[in-house]
Amino acid sequence: MSDRLDLRDIPAPKRHPKVHDAFGNLESGEALTLVNDHDPKPLFYEMQAEISDFDAEGYEVEERGENEFVATLPKK
Repeated sequence: MSDRLDLRDIPAPKRHPKVHDAFGNLESGEALTLVNDHDPKPLFYEMQAEISDFDAEGYEVEERGENEFVATLPKK
């Protein structure tokens, strides 16, 4: 299963808490797919540092167009 979260219309201060909540609801082996208006590299570093069940090696991000980045955050 993969949950999808489009962050583009969410105010910046609310984005990371929303991601953390959604990621926390995943089961092991699932992934959270994010759609964002910029490369979510700061979020990647935050997840890598703070979330022990974040699979940083399985993380992927793809730029699909101007202001559209799709990232996959897998859970161990």
